[in-house]
Amino acid sequence: MFLSFTLHNLPFSLMRTFYLLAYDMTDNKRRGKISKLLESLGERVQGSVFEAYLDAAELQKIVKRSEKIMKLEEESLRIYFLCDSCRPKLKTLGQGKPTPPPTTLIV
Repeated sequence: MFLSFTLHNLPFSLMRTFYLLAYDMTDNKRRGKISKLLESLGERVQGSVFEAYLDAAELQKIVKRSEKIMKLEEESLRIYFLCDSCRPKLKTLGQGKPTPPPTTLIV
């Protein structure tokens, strides 16, 4: 059964922030782990680029797990915050559309 609800009278999507995440990894095994982590919370839009609506706990989860996986002196994970007023200005040429905001929480 799918449940949709609001918390504190705010729609689920308003409690999340839109992020663009991009990684550059040198090792295939670590690349796979980072990719799997990001796929669990976001939408892949290009090979190593993801879009995600995250709350603070989910963002912290990505950061902490990534720090354990990565060789920070050789690899990178870039996390870009896109504010609500910036998101409508996002332009895509060619295939794909920006990830829409979540509207339903599946419990």
